[in-house]
Amino acid sequence: MSPDARPGGVSEASNPGQIDVWTLSDGGQPVERTAERVAAFLRPARESLELALYDVRLPDPVGSIVADELRAAHQRGVRVRLAYNTDTERPPALHPPPQTRPELLDELPIETRGIAGIPDLMHHKYAVRDGAAVLTGSANWTVDSWTRQENVLAAVSEPGVAGRYRANFEEIWETGDVGRSGFVEPEPHTVAGAEVRAWFTPGNGEELSQRIASAIGAARSRVRIASPVITSGPVLATLNELAGRGRADVAGVVDGPQVATVFRQWADNGVSEWKIPLLAKALSDLTFSAKPSTPWRPEGTVHDFMHAKLTVADDTAFLGSFNLSRSGEQNAENMLEIRDPALADGLAAFVDQVRGRYPRATGPRSG
Repeated sequence: MSPDARPGGVSEASNPGQIDVWTLSDGGQPVERTAERVAAFLRPARESLELALYDVRLPDPVGSIVADELRAAHQRGVRVRLAYNTDTERPPALHPPPQTRPELLDELPIETRGIAGIPDLMHHKYAVRDGAAVLTGSANWTVDSWTRQENVLAAVSEPGVAGRYRANFEEIWETGDVGRSGFVEPEPHTVAGAEVRAWFTPGNGEELSQRIASAIGAARSRVRIASPVITSGPVLATLNELAGRGRADVAGVVDGPQVATVFRQWADNGVSEWKIPLLAKALSDLTFSAKPSTPWRPEGTVHDFMHAKLTVADDTAFLGSFNLSRSGEQNAENMLEIRDPALADGLAAFVDQVRGRYPRATGPRSG
C-alpha cells in the first residue's frame, strides 16, 4: 500500500493485493498526469472493462490518451462497456449536470448505455478491470475535475473488492434503473493488511450514512471531512453532538457556494428548514473551511468546486463518489471504507492541507 496525500502522488494498483490512493488539488497537477494514470490502469486489461461514469468530457489531445487505451483494449478482444448519466432534474448549482456527448462516445468501439438520472443520479466514477481491480473516487473524467478540483482517487487490485464493483455495474447495466441498484452487500476484504468494504447506494444508502455517522461519533483522536455539502441527517446530528462536547478534534472543508445554495433551498421549501441550525452550528462551532469556488453557470465558467468526498475517523477512511447528503443516499454512488492507520494519516493531512487554503465556513446569514 502506498498512501500519499500529495497531488498525484502514487502509481496505479497493478499488483494483486495492492491499494494506491492519490489526491488532486486545484492547480496542483497537469491534466496529462491523471490521464496517464487512468490509461495505465486500463492498459493491462485482457478480458473486460466496465466503466460507470457520471460525466465523461476529455477533448483531445488529452482525451486521446484514454481513448487510445480503450481502442487498444477492444482490438485485443477486451469487452468494454460504459454506463453514463444522461439526464438530471437536480438544481445545477448543487448538482452540476454532466456534459457527456454520446455522439463522441459512439466513435469508440465500445458498448455504451445511457442511464436516466431522473429522479436520481447515476453518479459513479469507477472502472473495473478483468473483475480483479477497480479504479474509483470522487473525480469525474473531465479536464476541470483533473486540474481545478480537489478530488481523491483509489486503485484497488483485489478480486473480492473488484467483484463487488462488477456486481454493482451489472445491476445498473441490466436494469438501466438507478433505484434498482446499490444492493451489493458491503462484505469485508483484507487487502495488504487493510480491511476494505465497498459500499453502494441507493440500496445501502441509509446504512452508509449511518455507518459514517457512527464512525465519526466513535472517533477518539480525530475526524476530518471533505464534502461539497453536508446534509445527511445522521451526520449532522453526530457533528452537533461533538460540537456540544467542545473537545472533539473535528475539522473539514466544504464548497462555499454549494452550501449557501443549500441554506437558501432549505429556507424556501420549509421541509428541511429544521436542518438549518444543525448545519450552521456544525460549520461555525467546529473547524470548517469553505472553498470560494466559481458558482455554476451553463457556459463559460471553470468548474473549480471543492469536489472531494472523504471522511477520516481515527484509522478509518471513507472515500468515493458519495456526498454526505440525503441526495447521495438516493443516487447510485459508491464508497470504499478502508481501515489502515497510515492511509488515514495521509488523507487527514490532505484535508488539513485543503482547508488551510480557504477561509472559515459561515452560516446562512453571512452566506
